[in-house]
Amino acid sequence: MKVTGVVPLFSPYTYCRRLWPGKLAGLSVTLLKATALDAAILAGHVLLYPTGLFQERLAPAAAVPDGTARLPVRPGPPVVLLHGFIDNRSVFVLLRRSLAQHGGQRVESLNYSPLTCDIRTAAELFGRHVEEICERTGSDRVDIVGHSLGGLIARYYVQCMGGDLRVRTLITLGTPHSGTRVAPLADAHPIVRQMRPGSQVIEELGRPAPGCRTRFVSFWSDLDPLMDPLETACLEHPDLDAHNIRVTGIGHLALPVHPAVAAGIREALDFADAKEGPANGLTVA
Repeated sequence: MKVTGVVPLFSPYTYCRRLWPGKLAGLSVTLLKATALDAAILAGHVLLYPTGLFQERLAPAAAVPDGTARLPVRPGPPVVLLHGFIDNRSVFVLLRRSLAQHGGQRVESLNYSPLTCDIRTAAELFGRHVEEICERTGSDRVDIVGHSLGGLIARYYVQCMGGDLRVRTLITLGTPHSGTRVAPLADAHPIVRQMRPGSQVIEELGRPAPGCRTRFVSFWSDLDPLMDPLETACLEHPDLDAHNIRVTGIGHLALPVHPAVAAGIREALDFADAKEGPANGLTVA
């Protein structure tokens, strides 16, 4: 698997069928491997799922005696992880470990209720959590990593509820920024209807957002079966500072798990740290 920069967007199936009909077998093998990886990840996640049913316990920071060596920490704000639809914080076990080993100042994962039926309500509640984290940690801002629906909730908070004052960088993984048409039978759930192209929520996110302070980084996969069309996981908005990163060879469930994606997330956070410098305030250059 490789993680690259922005590339022309297309459906690999349509493109290959048009230009390289003889190479569809190779694509099928790649798709089969991605599907098998997602199936293995799903099996492991089912086992871990009960461990993430409740909000994590936040232990107070332990005092470090004078003269004791301190491990280097990332100079940036806390990193908040937000899961996808019908999921919980256990999906971030490996990513959280990767960020912590990288020297993360603080990494926290949040749960929202599986009964959540409105993105706006979830975004408002998420905003309260962000305020609590900032107050507790003494940081003016946070960085966010949102998987799938989690990225859409965080984006709504940033873009429509003034959350850009608190969110420095929002990284999304397989998030349907312009709506997905997959699984039409799932429209019985109201939050799925809000993730459809043309829904009121998607239209609100498409409105002008002048002066938005948050930087967006969107990871999208060319083999993501839940994104229809595939480019819906790319964030395209004239008023937003957005960077889209294509991931090849893995599916939707692998995005918050794969080590190459974790490395890309760390790089995006490091870039924000380097751009901002030692200051940790609301000043925008």
